[in-house]
Amino acid sequence: MDINLPDVLAEVRAAFDRYEQALVTNDVEALDDLFFESDTTIRYGGGENLYGIGAIRAFRAARSPAGLMRQLERTEITTYGRDFAVAATLFRRDTAPGKVGRQMQSWMRTPGGWKVVAAHVSVIDEVSHVDE
Repeated sequence: MDINLPDVLAEVRAAFDRYEQALVTNDVEALDDLFFESDTTIRYGGGENLYGIGAIRAFRAARSPAGLMRQLERTEITTYGRDFAVAATLFRRDTAPGKVGRQMQSWMRTPGGWKVVAAHVSVIDEVSHVDE
């Protein structure tokens, strides 16, 4: 298994960056395009469990565009072979002092490009970490 092939890593990083830009600007069309169109796609959010692309799209369409800006930290992307990757990042929002968000995404190469097949977002109280 080839891990972090430079060309694959660059592709996934570009897809991740596109996702981040779409998220903070509330570009719902781009966000929808970046998730795999399937009933098997899952997104666990801060206050919702979304099963299937239909539920994910409905959540995105109803979400408020206010307060989406954030600063990323410790973004790690790891590719496995040429068709699968995991992206993990921490994020902070000025509107949530003392909190740190965590996001993980599983990405899969499809004929339509890289797509998120599973995602998890959660927010916890700020704590100091031994591994930082």
